Amino acid sequence: MPNRIDYLRISLIDRCNFRCQYCMPEGEDLAYVRQQDWLTLDELLTLLKAVFIPLGFTRFRLTGGEPLLRPDVVEIVRAIAALPETADLAMTTNAFLLADKAAALYQAGLRRINISLDSLDPTIFQQIVGGRGRSRWYEVWQGIQTAHRVGFAPLKLNVVVIPGVNDHEVMELAALTLEREWHVRFIEFMPIGNGALFGEKGWIDSEAIRQQIRDRWGLVDAAVRGNGPADVFQIPGAKGTVGFISQMSECFCDRCNRMRLSADGWLRPCLLNEIGQVNLRSLLRTGTPMTEIRDRVAHLVDIKPEINYKQRESGTLGTYSRTMSQIGG
Repeated sequence: MPNRIDYLRISLIDRCNFRCQYCMPEGEDLAYVRQQDWLTLDELLTLLKAVFIPLGFTRFRLTGGEPLLRPDVVEIVRAIAALPETADLAMTTNAFLLADKAAALYQAGLRRINISLDSLDPTIFQQIVGGRGRSRWYEVWQGIQTAHRVGFAPLKLNVVVIPGVNDHEVMELAALTLEREWHVRFIEFMPIGNGALFGEKGWIDSEAIRQQIRDRWGLVDAAVRGNGPADVFQIPGAKGTVGFISQMSECFCDRCNRMRLSADGWLRPCLLNEIGQVNLRSLLRTGTPMTEIRDRVAHLVDIKPEINYKQRESGTLGTYSRTMSQIGG
């Protein structure tokens, strides 16, 4: 029986204040979407209320680029959280700006947050996220601590494991779950965003990481799962959990429940396949009836099982080639 497609990842902005190695090609200038081409708050709410919610979408995640760069991010959170049909609202952020915004986001109704934390070493962290001067790790760590104090739960930390860069930190990162109710997610490096680096470094199988942790502490199945594709475990006695997102070694297309909406309104049914996308902003701004827009999205939902990573070679290349930061992850 096909999965229920009820989870929408909403990119609020394609700009980011980091330039992570696995997300953006090194040395390449990206053509960012102009602000006037972003979906406005009113347009986004119109799509949610008239298209997505009637089609059964009740779980929403705000992404970027870096969503905290969007000037009206708190207003967007407040508006989506207030919708009676919203069963879950979460955000993925690099946390660089989170210390100053965590309280306002929490008061607006956000309760769940995922933070990218690819290293506990400030020097390696700076190598991964790019930029010169003092490492940005300190601001990110402050953002994590602030979010924890404000009350965000669960607090998830996402780690993209890059061979020869941060793979030696797996045990230290997993240990963050021992005394804190934090949930660390190890993500296999994917060939999207920076294909040259992937070709050079490759990726590490999640099972190899699991075995390292299992040999040190042991692992048991966790009692809870998230909305995403992570396989979730727990170190015995730990307060938090460790999860593994294994899109390279253990393709999970058959249990995908999500679609992605870009900052400029492109609806994308699969992260790694470019086929079957619809420009909802264009339809909205040219006055297309909402019933027709809803029918277009409903059709895309119906055919989504046929649009997946396994079928990526059939994608319509050249029409929507974007980096991971532009897609929203």
